[in-house]
Amino acid sequence: MKKFMDEFKMFIARGNVMDMAVGIIIGGAFTSIVTSLVEDIINPLLGLFGGMNFDQLHLKLLGEVTLNYGKFITAVVNFLIMAFIVFLLVKVVNGMGDKLIKKETEEAAPTTKKCPFCKSEIAIDATRCPNCTSGLETEETVQADA
Repeated sequence: MKKFMDEFKMFIARGNVMDMAVGIIIGGAFTSIVTSLVEDIINPLLGLFGGMNFDQLHLKLLGEVTLNYGKFITAVVNFLIMAFIVFLLVKVVNGMGDKLIKKETEEAAPTTKKCPFCKSEIAIDATRCPNCTSGLETEETVQADA
């Protein structure tokens, strides 16, 4: 039993479990925001243009029994709208992340160069290639020759 509890503690203490827990909590909060956006802002705007509320559509089967297919249509439309909004948000966030990564890579100065003789990757300040042992021209030797 002690071994089982130790394994459980190791499982809980792993970083990916904690990341998943944080993701679920943030996801729950994000879901309420997107749901509110769809139900409180987008659906009323669609109602202005469409003029129809699908929630009211139903089919009477027997006596008091009704088939509320309109609520199902509303749920499908809400899902599609939410999926589209999440897609747009992810696209915007990924675009900003790509710009940030691109800016960081542009700022980094190169640390290597190619040997003109053997085409291997060497340190930028090397004066001799460690692979083919060829002497390399540096800025000082080029200026001294001129």
